Amino acid sequence: MRAVRLHELGGPERLVVEDIPQPRPGHGEVLVRVRAAALNHRDLFITRGLYPQITLPVLLGSDGTGEIAALGEGVRGLEIGAHVIIDPMLGWGTDAQRRSSDATILGMPHPGTFAEYLSVPAENVYPKPRSLSTEEAAAIPLGGLTAYRALFTRGALRSGESVLIPGVGGGVQTFVLLFAKHAGARAIVTSSSEEKLERARALGADLTLNYAANPAWDKDVRKNGPIDLVVDSSGGETLAKALGTLRPGGRVVTYGGTHPEAAIRLFPLFWNELSILGSTMGSPRDFRAMLALFDQGLKPAVDCVFPLSEIVAAMHRMDEAAQFGKIVLSC
Repeated sequence: MRAVRLHELGGPERLVVEDIPQPRPGHGEVLVRVRAAALNHRDLFITRGLYPQITLPVLLGSDGTGEIAALGEGVRGLEIGAHVIIDPMLGWGTDAQRRSSDATILGMPHPGTFAEYLSVPAENVYPKPRSLSTEEAAAIPLGGLTAYRALFTRGALRSGESVLIPGVGGGVQTFVLLFAKHAGARAIVTSSSEEKLERARALGADLTLNYAANPAWDKDVRKNGPIDLVVDSSGGETLAKALGTLRPGGRVVTYGGTHPEAAIRLFPLFWNELSILGSTMGSPRDFRAMLALFDQGLKPAVDCVFPLSEIVAAMHRMDEAAQFGKIVLSC
């Protein structure tokens, strides 16, 4: 089968498409014929060695959808040919509030979705939402799961609240916008791209701010009313400014750290009784609840689709932050 593998570190140029043996499903596993997969920044970071415990060669990819091609021993309740979407969180554990110390993410060390076939635990496949195309379904798993847990499980967003979404356009933040509007929240987004802000408005963003053209964007946010919840993946100065937009008792959820260092003034933090919450991926319960949103008519933002053979070009597009929504691979 064809697969994308990384044999040495050095960036996405080191990725190669090659023929490798087709896997066989083990006990409790299913073999999925992957039809489409989607990119995440995790894949890019791994190619550059910016991820712990990298083992080479590695088959990348956390997002995928396709059909069940074979059932491993002991699998019940699933049928060959069923259209499925894959939950990339492996071995979360029994506690929905926190993941097991043994939990991992599909795409390293477990072989990932950038291949024609993939064996995964049967508990990690779910029926593909019928209203979505193959490419749309492939765009959902990691980004949708991360956004859902950050926004609802950790952030406890409620209808009528205001949520600040810095850096809209990437996969997760676009899902945060989509889910927040579906939940009846008011959404304020920022970006350095007018094109991305325009697309965010088309998805329902109530206020859009260009932080490159207006470095004092946080003051404009405050002028339009206090924020109940901030969902951030950047850190740094963005997080420091976002804290100043929150109402007393407001919440911040962070699920990443593009700029891991943030100088935070403690006085407004304790005086306004703010909460800062971390969030990573999500539980099986989160994944099921997130998928249910797409059965209610939601559509993910798909930026573009590349064939598997053009993986390097697809990775460069993500690296340049040129996309709005998810970049998908056709397998």
